[in-house]
Amino acid sequence: MLLAALSLLAGLWAGLNRLGWVIPPLPGMITANHGPLMVNGFLGTVISLERAVALGRNLNRRRYYIAPVLSAASGAMLLLSATPLLSRVPAVLAALALVGIFITIYRLQPGTDAAVMGLAAALWLGGNLLWLAGTPIARVVPWWAAFLVLTIAGERLELARVLLMGKGARQTFIATVGITVAGLLLSLVAADAGIRLCGVGLLALGLWLLRYDIARRTIRREGLTRFIAACLLPGYVWLVLSGLLWAIYGAGYSAGPIYDALLHTIFLGFVMSMIFGHAPVIIPSVMGVKVPYTPAFYAHLILLHVSLVVRVAGDLIPSPAARLWGGLFNEVAILLFLALTILSARRGRRL
Repeated sequence: MLLAALSLLAGLWAGLNRLGWVIPPLPGMITANHGPLMVNGFLGTVISLERAVALGRNLNRRRYYIAPVLSAASGAMLLLSATPLLSRVPAVLAALALVGIFITIYRLQPGTDAAVMGLAAALWLGGNLLWLAGTPIARVVPWWAAFLVLTIAGERLELARVLLMGKGARQTFIATVGITVAGLLLSLVAADAGIRLCGVGLLALGLWLLRYDIARRTIRREGLTRFIAACLLPGYVWLVLSGLLWAIYGAGYSAGPIYDALLHTIFLGFVMSMIFGHAPVIIPSVMGVKVPYTPAFYAHLILLHVSLVVRVAGDLIPSPAARLWGGLFNEVAILLFLALTILSARRGRRL
C-alpha cells in the first residue's frame, strides 16, 4: 500500500507537469510514465491486493499476494526510472497472477461476474504485453481502461443480483462487454475502427449500469449507503460520455486536449469516482482499519466532478485556462480524499 501511495502521488505530480503547470519536474522518466504509474503502480496494486486479501483469508494461502507485490514492484521501478524491461516485466507478471486469482475465484464460485472480472484481468495482461513490446502508450491505454471498467462492472453485476434481473438484462450486459472487447481486438489491426467500436461498448455499458445498478435504489437511503450511490451514478454518466467521445474521435488523437478528454472522463470521472465510493468499505477489509462515514466525504466528490466538468469543457471548447485549472482541482480533490480518509481512519481507531 505504501508503494501504491507513492505511485499515486508521483503520478499526480507528473500529471501537473503534463498539464503545463510550472512546477519542479520529477527526475528521470517519471513524468513520461504518468499513465503506467497510475494504472500499474497504483490501481493495479490496489485491485489485486483487494482480491489477494479476500482469497488469502478464505483459503489461508499467501501466494496470491504475488500479484500486488509485482504490481507495486513495477511502480517502484518506474519511480527509480529503471530500464523498461525492469519496470514492465513485473507488470506483465502481476497481471498474469491476477488472471490466476480470478481462475481460482471462478472455480470456487462460477458466475458471469467472476468471468467478467477475469476477462478484465486478461485485458490488463494484454495491455501490459503491448507495453512491454514497445507499443505506443496511446494504443495501450484503451486496454488498461477496459481492465478497470470491466473490473468495476463485474463487481457491480455481482451486487446487482439482489435486483433479480431477468435473463435479457444479463444477456445485454454480456453483449456490451463483448462489443468492448471486440473493439480492443479490432484496434490491433485497425486502430481507429477498433477504438470507435470499443467506445460504443463503453457507452452501452454505462447506460446498462445506469439502468440496472442497485445505486438507483440506494440513493434514497442515508449515510454511507447514499454516499456510495452518489459516487456511482455520476461515474456512470462519465462512462457514457467517455464512450461517446471514443466513438466520435476514435484513434485520431494521441496527445493534446481531445486526448485528455478521452482518457480522463474514464480515469477520473468513472474510475476515481468509484474509488471514492468504495474506499470506506474496501480499506477496512484490506487493511483492518475502520473508515467511519462523514458527510465531509461529499467535499472531495463534488470537487472532483465539478472540476472535471471544467477540465473537459476546456478540452472540447478549447480553453487552455479551463483545462489547466480544472486539472489542478481534479488533483486537489484526490488529495482531499486522501486527507479526509486518513482523518476518518484515525477517528475510527478512537471509537
